[in-house]
Amino acid sequence: MKKTTSVFWWGIGIVVAFLIWGSIPESILPNGNTANVTNIIQSFLIDQFGWFYLIAATIFLGFAFFLMFSKYGKIRLGKPDDRPEYSYISWFAMLFSAGMGIGLVFWGASEPLNHFNNPPTIVEDAQTAEAGTTALSYSFFHWGLHPWAIYAILALAIAYFTFRKDSNGGVISAILEPIFGKRIFGPLGKTIDIIAVFATIFGVATSLGLGAIQISGGLSYLFDGIEPTFTLELIIIAVVTVLFITSALSGLDRGIKILSNANIVIAILLMLAVLILGPTNFIFSSFTTSLGQYVQNLPEWSLRLTPYDGDNAWIGDWTLFYWAWWIAWAPFVATFIARVSRGRTIREFVTGVLLVPTIFGTMWFAVFGATGIHMEYFEGIDLMSDITSLGEEVGLFAMLSHLPGGLIISLIALVLIGTFFITSADSATFVLGMQTTNGDINPSKSVRLTWGLIQSATAAILLWVGGLGALQTASIIAAFPFAIILVLVVISLIITLKKEAKRLNIGSKTDKQVNKTGE
Repeated sequence: MKKTTSVFWWGIGIVVAFLIWGSIPESILPNGNTANVTNIIQSFLIDQFGWFYLIAATIFLGFAFFLMFSKYGKIRLGKPDDRPEYSYISWFAMLFSAGMGIGLVFWGASEPLNHFNNPPTIVEDAQTAEAGTTALSYSFFHWGLHPWAIYAILALAIAYFTFRKDSNGGVISAILEPIFGKRIFGPLGKTIDIIAVFATIFGVATSLGLGAIQISGGLSYLFDGIEPTFTLELIIIAVVTVLFITSALSGLDRGIKILSNANIVIAILLMLAVLILGPTNFIFSSFTTSLGQYVQNLPEWSLRLTPYDGDNAWIGDWTLFYWAWWIAWAPFVATFIARVSRGRTIREFVTGVLLVPTIFGTMWFAVFGATGIHMEYFEGIDLMSDITSLGEEVGLFAMLSHLPGGLIISLIALVLIGTFFITSADSATFVLGMQTTNGDINPSKSVRLTWGLIQSATAAILLWVGGLGALQTASIIAAFPFAIILVLVVISLIITLKKEAKRLNIGSKTDKQVNKTGE
C-alpha cells in the first residue's frame, strides 16, 4: 500500500471503531448501543434539517439544468483532443449499475404498493385511482431527476478537475481549491476527504445490505424450508464478497464493464417479461398519466414539507430518506461516473447522466409498480399483506408469483440482484481506493481488497444491529455533512467555469474554435 494517504488510515480507523461499537450487545450498552444512538441522531436531523435536504437537492437539480443549456456545455471533460473511451451503451450501463441497480429491484414493486396503500397526505383515500396514480408519480420523483442531478454535479466536478485541470479530482477536497485556496491541502482538506469516505462506506453498505436482505427474502419466499435469517444474509454477503473482490481485482475494463453490460441486458429482459405477461395496456396508460403528474408537480414536491401538520413522518420516511441516501451515495457513484466519462462535453455528460437513467427508472417503476397495483385494484390480490408481514424485500417476488412463469422470472430477478450487488460493491472498491490514494485512478489491488472487506463487514454489522432500519439511519447520518460539501462544490464549479469560459472566449464573438472542436 505504497500510495495510501492518511485519509486511508483515518477512514479505516473510524469504520473499525464503528464496527466494534456496533458489535457490542444491547445488554452491555442499553442506552448507548448503535441502534439507539443512531436513531436519536436520525430523528434530530429529519426534524430539524429536513428543509435543508430539500433545498439542497433542488439547487443541485436546477444547477444541472442550467449547465445543460448554458454556454459552458461546450467545455470538454479532458484535453482538446480527448474523446470518450467507452461507447454510449457501456457508459450508460456502468453509471446505471453503480447508481441505483439494487435499489430499483428492491423497491420496484414495493414502493408503489406502499404508496398505494399508505399514500402521502395530498391523497384523500388509499387504494383509489388517485392513490394509484400518485403512487407511481412519487416513485418517479424519488428515483428520477433529483438523485441523478446530485450524482451529475459531483461527477462533473470530479471529471473536470481530474481530466481537464490535472488536479487530484478523485480526492473530493481538491475540487474546493477555488474556494479555500492552498488551505485545502491541510487539515481542512483531510477532514473533507474523510467525510467523503465515511459517506461512501455507509451509502454503499446500505445498498449491499438491501441486496442481501432481498436475496434472502426471495429465496425464503420461493422455496419452502429456507428461513430469512441473519445467518442466511451473512452467508450471502460472504459469497458475494468473494465474487465482487475477484471481479474488482480483474480490473475496470474486464470485471465492471462486462458485469454492467450483463446487468442492463438482464434488467431489460426482466422488464419486458413483466410488461408482456402483465397488464400491458394498463402499464402504458399508468406510465403516461403518472409521468404527467410527476412533471406537473415537480416544483411543488421538490420543496414540500408539512409544517402545519406538525408531522413530517411520511416525507421523512420516504423523500428525506431518499435524498439523504442519494447524497451519501454521491461520492461513490460520482467518482465512478467521472472515472468512465473522460472526453465528453459538459452538455453531453449532464444530459446523459440526468435524463437517460431517469427515463429508464420511470419505465421500470411503471412496469413493476403498475403491475402490482393492478393486481390489488382490479384482481383483488392482497400483495401488501405479504409486504407487511414478511418485509419490503418480498414485494417483487409476491407480485411475480402471480404472473405466468412466475418462478422462472423470480429466479432471473435473483440473478439480477446478485449481479447488481457485485457491480455496486466492485465499483465501490475502486472509488474508495481512489479517495484514499490521493486520487489514483488505478488503486492497487491491496487497497481495493481492504476496502472490499471493510464495506462487506459494515453491511453485515448494520444488518445485525437493526436490519433495514439501521441501514437507512446510517445513510441519513452520513449524508448530512456531505450535503454541505456538495453545496460548496456547486460554488467552486461556478467560479472555475466562469474563469474557463473567459479564457476560451466562450460566448464571445471570437468563439469560433470552440464551436468547431467542442473545446
